[in-house]
Amino acid sequence: MARINDVFYSDIYIMPNKQIFVPASHTENGLQAMQFDDFTEFYALLEKKYSGNPSYSVIYEDYFFRVERSVSMYGVMYCMRKMPKKVPDLSVLGYPQPLINYLATLGTASGLILLGGATGSGKTTTISSLLREFLIRNGGFAYTIEDPFEMPLDGEYHAINGSLGLCKQTQPQNDNWGAALRSALRSRPRYIMVGEIRTPEAASECLRAATSGHLVLSTIHANNVSDALDALVKHASASNMSEDLAFDLLSRGILGVIHQSLVGIGVKRPEVQYLFANPNTTQGDQTRNIIKNGKLNLATTIEMQMNRMKQGKPLFDLHDTKAQ
Repeated sequence: MARINDVFYSDIYIMPNKQIFVPASHTENGLQAMQFDDFTEFYALLEKKYSGNPSYSVIYEDYFFRVERSVSMYGVMYCMRKMPKKVPDLSVLGYPQPLINYLATLGTASGLILLGGATGSGKTTTISSLLREFLIRNGGFAYTIEDPFEMPLDGEYHAINGSLGLCKQTQPQNDNWGAALRSALRSRPRYIMVGEIRTPEAASECLRAATSGHLVLSTIHANNVSDALDALVKHASASNMSEDLAFDLLSRGILGVIHQSLVGIGVKRPEVQYLFANPNTTQGDQTRNIIKNGKLNLATTIEMQMNRMKQGKPLFDLHDTKAQ
């Protein structure tokens, strides 16, 4: 038998009877049973670190595991995501090269970059890799708000421009994402990463931060690009923000939204749909105008932008991009 960290897999499921399952390597969605030499040690760590919050993380032999503890009909079960030991470089995620090149230019802009997708579609890996890219290229202070921690971003970065980057990873206290975001703003970060937009206050504070000179990265559950934007507005308008104000802030603050899914058997690759707004907010922009009117009829604009990027044509005149 192998040890837990010797086997390649993304997820691990431990049933109440302590049977272990991981994704099967020969099918897209099936599972296979596994046994591990160090299971007893690993299981003891899961139980030791549980403090009442069903979502938490553990570090086992230098690997991060995101843990979800549930009480099923027959007892406690654990569902875990095994995270990479290091944040992967943006270039190895399988994104089209023109899209990678464009995303890398946004590190000097301000606004919101939103990743939409289903659970397990790699959203957090992508925004973590993108934040790492910005820190390596441009330096600056990054502040993350996550529950639980997932990718090992915390630390110092030596940027290629000769400066330094610093990332501090934090957790919201008592699930108060709004207070955590307001605290982040008082720390004067260049970048703010919100692990997931899942509360009304988090959505409204993200929109405000995106229109106040920061570069904000976050994820949201959605089926496509338009759904991601609509979900963000619905979350924000469930707080003390009107829907009209949410659409207005989104139209002014959005930099880009990407919908990502993972396809394939064994080693999966990302399938993406994307839409960007002109980073230079002093210039007119079709994407911002459509979002502001609240209709989100974006299919034609998405298709046009994706075709231009595939053809190697610029989406906007980036020479006048406003750097913050």
